[in-house]
Amino acid sequence: MSERISREELVKIYNVEITFFDSLEEAGLVSPVTENEIKYLLYDELPAFERFTNWYYDLEVNMPGLEIINHLLEKLEKLQAENRTLHYHSIKWTEE
Repeated sequence: MSERISREELVKIYNVEITFFDSLEEAGLVSPVTENEIKYLLYDELPAFERFTNWYYDLEVNMPGLEIINHLLEKLEKLQAENRTLHYHSIKWTEE
């Protein structure tokens, strides 16, 4: 299995409430895996968890705000990828 960290360890390391982690999970912002009744976050999701933690605690963005910001950033990344694809195809088309 991939590298992972338990919810309890994350709470200690990042000095956040366990309810914050649970709220992120309920909102679908993180997807922990459960093994032997212990929730783990895969290391691949740590950057997102850190970003949400910073926004929530440092910038005081509430949970609905985190959901909106995350949705908009995902949409922006998708549009940028589509733009790169269109740009690549337009360059390729003009070269032919």
